[in-house]
Amino acid sequence: MGVSGCGKSSVGEAAAHALGWTLYEGDSYHAPESVAKMRAGTPLTDEDRAGWLDRLADLLVPSPTGQGVVLTCSALRRRYRDRLRQAQPRLGFVFLHLDYDAALARVQARPGHFFSPALVANQFATLESPAGEPGVLTLDATQPISALVANVVDWIEPLGPGAAALAVPFKNPGELA
Repeated sequence: MGVSGCGKSSVGEAAAHALGWTLYEGDSYHAPESVAKMRAGTPLTDEDRAGWLDRLADLLVPSPTGQGVVLTCSALRRRYRDRLRQAQPRLGFVFLHLDYDAALARVQARPGHFFSPALVANQFATLESPAGEPGVLTLDATQPISALVANVVDWIEPLGPGAAALAVPFKNPGELA
């Protein structure tokens, strides 16, 4: 989880591969109208995000095979994270922390993505830090992807498979702080 440009997709893909888990890219589940708004530099509203969060929550239903899931999504507000936790109580989050200037530079350098660089400031204004929430691993997103993935895998592996939002399943919601 984190603002655009923090590395959710790159770290999520690498972590899913390392864990042998299914990857769901949250950006793929936005409504076409929401993608058009973001491309035009118009921030999404909570109403715009509601259906998207519902679609993401549906992906977190436990697999009959027990295979874990990595779901990349911004989850900027506590209520968005709580909506996903309602779908999967064993859900945890990896917060890829990045400052504004670094996020803006990364988004500006990303060719072909629908997310307008004009929206980076809005993402920082919307972001509610997950500090103090249970089951959140905070990482410095300026670290190399290999180091970030190693941290994610080290955090997840002792806990076993489940569902994740670029995150980790765990036995009890308060188990990891």
